[in-house]
Amino acid sequence: MTRPLRPLAAERGPTYYRKRRRIGDEGLEVLLTTLPDRPNTALLVIDVQNGVMANAHNREGVIANINSLVSKARAEDVPVVWVQHSDDQLPRDSQSWRYVPELVRRDSEPLVHKNYGDSFEDTELEGLLAERGVGRLVVTGAQTDACIRSTLHGAFVRGYDATLVSDAHTKEDLSEYGAPTPAQVIAHTNLYWEWQSAPGRRAGTVETAKVGFEADGEG
Repeated sequence: MTRPLRPLAAERGPTYYRKRRRIGDEGLEVLLTTLPDRPNTALLVIDVQNGVMANAHNREGVIANINSLVSKARAEDVPVVWVQHSDDQLPRDSQSWRYVPELVRRDSEPLVHKNYGDSFEDTELEGLLAERGVGRLVVTGAQTDACIRSTLHGAFVRGYDATLVSDAHTKEDLSEYGAPTPAQVIAHTNLYWEWQSAPGRRAGTVETAKVGFEADGEG
C-alpha cells in the first residue's frame, strides 16, 4: 500500500508536528509522528514472561526474532524498553511473572511495570520515551489480541508512529473457548495494523528481517 502523501502547501493546525521528507520533484511530503522534537525510535518488548509464553504459538520462533531485534537495536544504539505485566495470574516476583530466560535485559535498559493491557496506562512509559526523544515505536511481544493491540492503539492515539513486527508477537490458544486460532489472530492483527492510519502518524507491519530503526526505514 502506498502511504498517503500531503501537499507541502497543506495547512495543519498547531497540534500537528510535521517531519518532512521530499519525494522527487513532486513537492510532496510524508507526515510522521505528531510529537514535537521526538525523532528517535525505540524497540518495545512487551510481556515476554514465563506465564504468558508457556503455551504461546511459535514460542521459540518469536523469542528468537525478538532476540535478533534486541541485538540489532543495541548495535545501533536504539533504546530497548521492556514491559512486564502483573495481575492475579502473574503475581509480582513469581516464576510465571519473570521474563523468559532466553531474553536478558541489560541494567541500562528501562523496565516498565504495568497492570493494564495498554503499556502507557498508569506507567512511566511516556516519560521514559520523552526523555529519549522517541516518537516512533517498533512493537514486539505478547499477547497479540490483548496487550499488543492495546499498546499499539495506545501509542497511536498519543501521537506515536507504531510499527508491529509481524513475526515477533504471539498469543496462547483460546480456540476451545470459541476464539480464532492463534495463527488466525496473529494474521488478522498484522493485516489490520498494516492499513491503520491517522493524521500525521504512520502505522504498519514489517517482518523481523526487514526492520529498520531509522525514521524513514521500512520498519
